[in-house]
Amino acid sequence: MKKRIISGLFLFLFIVLMILVKNVDVKPIGPNGTLVGFSSINESFHNLTGVNYLWYEITDTLGIVAILLCVVFGFIGFLQLIYRKKLFSVDIEILALGVLFIITIGLYVLFNVVTINQRPVIIPGDTELEASFPSSHTMLAIVVFGSVSMIISKYVKDNNISRIIKITLNTLIIIAIIGRLLSGVHWFTDIVGAILMSISLLLAYNSVIEKH
Repeated sequence: MKKRIISGLFLFLFIVLMILVKNVDVKPIGPNGTLVGFSSINESFHNLTGVNYLWYEITDTLGIVAILLCVVFGFIGFLQLIYRKKLFSVDIEILALGVLFIITIGLYVLFNVVTINQRPVIIPGDTELEASFPSSHTMLAIVVFGSVSMIISKYVKDNNISRIIKITLNTLIIIAIIGRLLSGVHWFTDIVGAILMSISLLLAYNSVIEKH
């Protein structure tokens, strides 16, 4: 219950940030004069980091790794369903993971339709600005790597290997956050929003699997 309350708190903070981004210090500092909330903070941070497409490519690759992990655990769940013949006989960790991933994808789609902020740059190869709040790649990396880290010891019995995988996954989360900040393809508040939402989702997930 405590984790669910804290999860709700982080979701509340995310919603508050989203409202503030749409209403506080909004100025046309984006490409083509697009309006950006918290413009002073966002513009200062963007000027500090500049644009680094190497970090953009690195974090994009981490997104692919995260998707592959989703596929791996989806396959594990599929095999369990075949052998156990009942959906609710599949491990609760896997079922909850599937729900978590579906919610994450749903949020990705939602915030591509409901534009809170647009990118500070037009990505090479694109012809127009994309929605950027919250950072979907940051959210994907934190949610997938974080949730898998929580359950990996159940599926990798060797303690040493399990520990190495956990350390690796947590390191990838840090790289994803820092890399996306340094890439300059998101505003600072886009990353903060992604972190808040991701923590909310991970705490909710942990509260579900913790009971089993």
